Amino acid sequence: MTTLDAIARPSGAFAMVAMDQRESLRHMFDLAGRGRPADDVLIDFKVAVAEELGPYASGFLADRQFGFDRVSAAVPASTGIILAVDALDQAAGGPVDDTALDEEAITAIPDGVVALKLLLIWRRDERRAARVALASRFIDVARENGVLSVLEPVVRAAPDETDFDADAAIREAARELAALRPDLYKAQVPMAGAGDEAAQRAASAELNACMTGPWVVLSQGVERDRFAPAVRAACLEGASGFLAGRALWSDVVGSADIRAELRSRSVDRLKALGDIVDETARPWRDAVRASES
Repeated sequence: MTTLDAIARPSGAFAMVAMDQRESLRHMFDLAGRGRPADDVLIDFKVAVAEELGPYASGFLADRQFGFDRVSAAVPASTGIILAVDALDQAAGGPVDDTALDEEAITAIPDGVVALKLLLIWRRDERRAARVALASRFIDVARENGVLSVLEPVVRAAPDETDFDADAAIREAARELAALRPDLYKAQVPMAGAGDEAAQRAASAELNACMTGPWVVLSQGVERDRFAPAVRAACLEGASGFLAGRALWSDVVGSADIRAELRSRSVDRLKALGDIVDETARPWRDAVRASES
C-alpha cells in the first residue's frame, strides 16, 4: 500500500516542488519580457526544474499536458511523482476560474506516479455542493487506483461577496473539505504570509484546528521572502511541510541561463526550506494519529 512516505522526507515532513503550472507559466514568461513562449520552451523549463531541484525534493508535482514523460524521467527515483489531474478553466493571462477532473488523466495513470493532485476553486456560490462532490470523487479515484490524493482548495470570492475575508474562507474550506479525508491537504498560507511570527502562528493554529489529517502549505500569493517564515510558523502549529513552486523558481523564469539561476537561487531556497520542515514540521504519521484520536 502506498503511504505518504512516498512523497515525504525521512523526517516524515514534506518538501515538495510544484511544476504543474500551464498557461500561468506561459504568462509568467510574458511578464518577464520573454513574450508568450511556445510549448517546447515551457517543457524545457519544466525539465530543467526537475533535473536541478528534483534531487532535493521529497515529491515533485507535474502536469501531463507539457512534457510529462521528460519531466518525470528527470526526477530521481527517490522523489515521488505527483500527477495533476485537474482540467483548468482559465483564460489566457488570467487566473484559474474553475476546475474539473481530467478524465483522460485518471483513465490511464502513468507508471511511477504515487499521488494525484486536484486543484479546487472554492466559493460560497451555487456550485459549492458540486465542488464537494468533485473532491469526494477525486479522493475515491485515487484510492481505487492505489495512489495518494492531494487536495488543493484555493478560495475565491463569489460574485455577490463584497466583504470577502480570505482567511475565514480558507478555514471554512478546510472544515468542509478536509473532512473528506484526502491523504494530504494543500492549503493557502494564512494572511498570505504577512504579519509577524506571532500573528502567523496564531493564524496557522486556527487553520490547523480545521484539519482532519496531514496538511501542507502552498506558495501562491506569498511574497518570496515571506514564504520561509510562513512555512516555519505553519509547521510550528501543526503543518507537515510545503508543496510550492513560485516561491522557489518564479524569479528564474525568463533568465538567460535558467539552469545556472536554478542552481544559484532555487536549490539553496529548497535546501533551506527542507531544513525548516525537518526541524519544525509535524511528521505526517503524527498528524494521522492525532486525527484518529
